[in-house]
Amino acid sequence: MYFADREDAARQLAERLLSYKTQKPVVLALPRGGVPIGREIARRLDAPLDVVLVRKLGAPISPELAIGAIVEGEPIERFINRDIVAELGVPDTYIDEEVGRQTREIERRRALYLQDRPRVDVPGHAAIVVDDGIATGATMRVALQAIRRRRPARLVLAVPVAPATTIDAMRGEADDIVCLHAPDDFGAIGYFYRDFAQVNDATVIALLAAAAKEERSSPRGKHTN
Repeated sequence: MYFADREDAARQLAERLLSYKTQKPVVLALPRGGVPIGREIARRLDAPLDVVLVRKLGAPISPELAIGAIVEGEPIERFINRDIVAELGVPDTYIDEEVGRQTREIERRRALYLQDRPRVDVPGHAAIVVDDGIATGATMRVALQAIRRRRPARLVLAVPVAPATTIDAMRGEADDIVCLHAPDDFGAIGYFYRDFAQVNDATVIALLAAAAKEERSSPRGKHTN
């Protein structure tokens, strides 16, 4: 299965999520690539949109390889894949430095993306956590764990594509998983999109602003705190 672009993937994913429309859903997207996905799903489900600010911790020689991840919070929460760390011989000093770098990026994105807008209210709602795909699952895992602690009525993981092994590993982290395509032979997320252009900060800001404007004018009322 291939998607034309993120909008195409979002439309297909939204069709599979329509049953949640009656469950007071909120949509939580992982920036940047998850925000176009989340915007379309939120629109189709008549739900508010917010972001989960989570950052991968990259390996020393290969930054694209995740050795863990951190997610916003007080304090910042972290997940470290100790098996990969041990295999690569990554020292604790490097992990602490990488956590510091990615924490600064989370703070930058919080100020840029959210400004003074309130966060969506998660307790009692079906929280649908979305991205444009999952590879190792490190960032999504900490995102789900952080959202779980905010006491949603139901926690849903929704992605267009992810490896079958990663989806199996995630089953204990979410109440429901909706994944359109879970191949055994994965490669990379971009392989499943004809257009997988990078999503920039300006696009994220515009999509979140449009969703917030729509939420303010919606007769359903606010799900914000």
